[in-house]
Amino acid sequence: MSVNGAGIRKYLFPTSIEEAITLLRREAGNSRIIAGGTDLMPEIRLGKISPKTLIDITRIAGLNQITLSQDYVVIGAAVTFAGIKDSTFINQHVHALADAAASVGAVAIQNTATWIGNIVQAMPAADGAIIAIALNAEAHLVGEETSEWLPVESLFVGPGISAIDPTRQFITHIRFPRDFERKGTAWQRIGRRPSLVLPILNCAVTIQFDSKYQKVEHAAIALGPVALRPYRAHTVEEFIKGQALSKNSIQQAAQLVQKEAQPRDSVMRASREYRLAVIPTMIENALVTAANRAGPRTID
Repeated sequence: MSVNGAGIRKYLFPTSIEEAITLLRREAGNSRIIAGGTDLMPEIRLGKISPKTLIDITRIAGLNQITLSQDYVVIGAAVTFAGIKDSTFINQHVHALADAAASVGAVAIQNTATWIGNIVQAMPAADGAIIAIALNAEAHLVGEETSEWLPVESLFVGPGISAIDPTRQFITHIRFPRDFERKGTAWQRIGRRPSLVLPILNCAVTIQFDSKYQKVEHAAIALGPVALRPYRAHTVEEFIKGQALSKNSIQQAAQLVQKEAQPRDSVMRASREYRLAVIPTMIENALVTAANRAGPRTID
């Protein structure tokens, strides 16, 4: 098999995670895992990477499923964005994830691209990475000497550089807490058009109130591209925690995000000045939406 001159010699279909790990070891750094391939195949065609073997994990039982444990929502490595977007459970309980999945590429891409593949690409504004961080998601990383759950937030080294060695390791599942009481999520994305365009900015927010809906018990705010990695606003989260959210406190939080953000000028996206100017409005909208979804209070 050849892809524009690329020397792909083998395309393998393991039927278990253990077999996939064995194949990675056997190919000794000359292979890559593939599920959707919407990011991987363009990189091969452009000559950015040149694996000799592709190991397709889509036939491994369970990796194409969204499952529920007592404590977590668990999403397999072969689950596409369309599978997430069309999930009744996700639409009912994790609005921001459904919205983020619907914003990736276009319908044809959503039908093929996977959440985990998007995260592994490690781009600062990857929609999948931003929403995963806001959901406090963890990734199950496996390899010859590895089998552990790691915070998705820890997987990014720099633009396009993942902490995962894709020739020796891969992610089997993503999980996030199945704790939806008094919790709301929101997704915001700004682009030059609705689909098939890099985001100028994107953000995801989770808000969870205390038992009396009076104060914020937990908050998570992630956005990009405003740093070299998908960014989480920990300082702002601590500012919100313990507060009774109001228009004033939300505006203050949005201004703090603006001060911390470090977007760059980009010909493909927008100027630094423009993105800094719109960050407060984007964050305010996301915080209000997440808080209102947590209910029963309403913030106009």
